[in-house]
Amino acid sequence: MPGAGNTRARYRRILRFAGWNLAVTWWYELFLPRIGLTSVAERTRSKRMRRFAQRFHVLAIDLGGLMIKVGQFMSSRLDVLPPEITAELAGLQDEVPPVPFAAIRVLAEAELGMPLDRAYASIDEEPIAAASLGQAHRARLSAADAADTGLHAVVVKVQRPGIDRIVDVDLAALRKVAGWLSHVRLVSDRVNTHALVEEFAQTSLEEIDYLHEAANAERFAAEFADDDRVSVPSIAWERTTRRVLTLEDVTAIKITDAAALASAGIDPADVAPAFAAVMFDQLFTNGFFHADPHPGNIFVTPMPVVEGSTAPAWKLTFIDFGMMGVVPPGTRSGLRKLLIAAASRDGKGLVDAVREVGVLLPSADTGELERAMTQLFARFGGMGFAELREVDPREFRDFAEQFGHVVRSLPFQLPENFLLIVRAMSLTSGVCSALDPEFNLWDSIEPYATKLIRDERGNVVQDLAKQAVEIAGIAVGLPKRLDSLATRLEEGSVAVTNPSLERRVARLERTARRVVSAILFGALLVAGAVIRADDAVFGTVLMIASVLPLLHALFAGRAGR
Repeated sequence: MPGAGNTRARYRRILRFAGWNLAVTWWYELFLPRIGLTSVAERTRSKRMRRFAQRFHVLAIDLGGLMIKVGQFMSSRLDVLPPEITAELAGLQDEVPPVPFAAIRVLAEAELGMPLDRAYASIDEEPIAAASLGQAHRARLSAADAADTGLHAVVVKVQRPGIDRIVDVDLAALRKVAGWLSHVRLVSDRVNTHALVEEFAQTSLEEIDYLHEAANAERFAAEFADDDRVSVPSIAWERTTRRVLTLEDVTAIKITDAAALASAGIDPADVAPAFAAVMFDQLFTNGFFHADPHPGNIFVTPMPVVEGSTAPAWKLTFIDFGMMGVVPPGTRSGLRKLLIAAASRDGKGLVDAVREVGVLLPSADTGELERAMTQLFARFGGMGFAELREVDPREFRDFAEQFGHVVRSLPFQLPENFLLIVRAMSLTSGVCSALDPEFNLWDSIEPYATKLIRDERGNVVQDLAKQAVEIAGIAVGLPKRLDSLATRLEEGSVAVTNPSLERRVARLERTARRVVSAILFGALLVAGAVIRADDAVFGTVLMIASVLPLLHALFAGRAGR
């Protein structure tokens, strides 16, 4: 376990890295454009992004822990982060060095309360996988345990020694960085950084509780118990604790291993839509979904051919249920409507669905965004991944320039669990495109959306009945509310606010303060220049001091715009 000195050094190193890169970003992306040097920021952006990703890559490999998870998340955000970052961080998980087996043995024996030779008939010292929070070894259960569990070949996941303390330190550092970002209006207007880190913290703490992962695996298996497309490993509860997990060895063909799939007679182009459909079911129907469906966590398992059956002769086998998400019913309804709108190329419907999901605040003016989505569907809707790659990059750039300000000006927020939803969808799209470069997501969305539309029609009567009850409740309570309002008017206790007027007054106050600062700057600068001829030290001090009101005049109040 890391000592207190190593813990403090780790904490400081993360904060130094974050502080330096935030300062660099502020200088290039906020300060230089304000003084008319936007071209400098744009010319150096690609190089800066690549250098940042390279340095973070080194930091993550060196420190491990949650830094690997942060890098993995950034590498999956192909939709918002530039390729200079996502490409550099794509292979992070595969580079995690394993823990020596001697340390793994000590931890596992302490958890299980017995020597490994008694817990398992055999266990391979060479890990089959090493991840940021733990690593996995193949093993075989004893004859008695095999008879009780029905399992013979198993995989034993063991946490990295001291990972609890490392996670605590990393979360403390991330909370500090979130506090810094919360003071940047450009960020805080769009993202609740504290809530974002707390959601990441909850997910991370659940990942290092293997009892929680085992329970997730059994719940996921129950969700797909009658589904021939999906299989899930069984848990050997007798050999499972909070830091040791023993489960059925279901190792098969990695979902993106095209050569192995072809050797087994499986067409990758058939696997892509099946995988997308299973993920759609999790997100839009079940509401309990695998939030980390990267290729290492999905196998394609060949199955015996059943004569007369139309089912494919293979299954999708999911493993690693440490990172799971739950879609609340309200969010699920919004996501279903979003999917239907996307399939219908309905720009207005898409924006309405995004609002219902909670990503857009109710006060957002979405007219321009609706127009942008309509044009986006008209130009690029229905294109597959391969087709999009053939589109002239200037078209994407022109579209971004035309509507980028619309997206940036809207008040976005991230609802609970939405980070995991985005991650799951991003990884799903990436896996499907790796299986089939010509895979067209619309081809999977449209039949699924058609099914959802049929389901939604079946719920119309229920929705109308619910609305009728709500309206009746409002009508019953209306006389009492009117009477209360009349009483408050008589007492003079009704307060009326005008947000627009308040904003204008606040803006005038900020402008007045900046004018005063500008006058003070000029006075100090001139006084310093005059006095410097007779008293060089005092004059220089006055001239240096003039920088403070200058900075206030330049930047105060900008955050409130």
